[in-house]
Amino acid sequence: MTDHEQLVRLLAARSAKRGDFTLASGRKSSLYIDARLTTMSPDGQRLIGRLGLQALRDSSWDADAVGGLTLGADPIAYAICHSSADTDRPVKAFTVRKEPKAHGTAKQVEGPFARGDRVVVVEDVITTGGSAAKAVDALRREGAELLGVLALVDREEGGREHIESLGLQVHSLTTASEIVPHIR
Repeated sequence: MTDHEQLVRLLAARSAKRGDFTLASGRKSSLYIDARLTTMSPDGQRLIGRLGLQALRDSSWDADAVGGLTLGADPIAYAICHSSADTDRPVKAFTVRKEPKAHGTAKQVEGPFARGDRVVVVEDVITTGGSAAKAVDALRREGAELLGVLALVDREEGGREHIESLGLQVHSLTTASEIVPHIR
């Protein structure tokens, strides 16, 4: 089984649920994907790190750093950062707060991010693209050079198109239509 197939099955077994749910976007859905149950596990981190780093390379995104809106993006960014550590082109990780801190340095982007860094925004699950768009806005204000958006799961509900309308390419490691047939 390939890493991609393993990731799809892991997400289906751990993270995907059927029922009546209200998503972060406010939409109602019969499918909920709590990606953190996979992204915060050792085997999920290993797979996501390898696949995420390969996706960056395959997309020709020469990123200095990866990250996105906390909390969903954090473990994905850390997994990619860790997987890149022993390569000839390590990638830093950062976190985008939902709002700037009200104390201390009042930063919204945390970690070893620097103005002018070439960055890829990561997202756990894209539905409407709102979380990724919020991270993109914050990073543009901070002087990042945006290369694209990397999603763990694209729910295929218009979020990709919303992000592309912002002038960014989107790459997803998996899609809802790949995961759904494997839900038990």
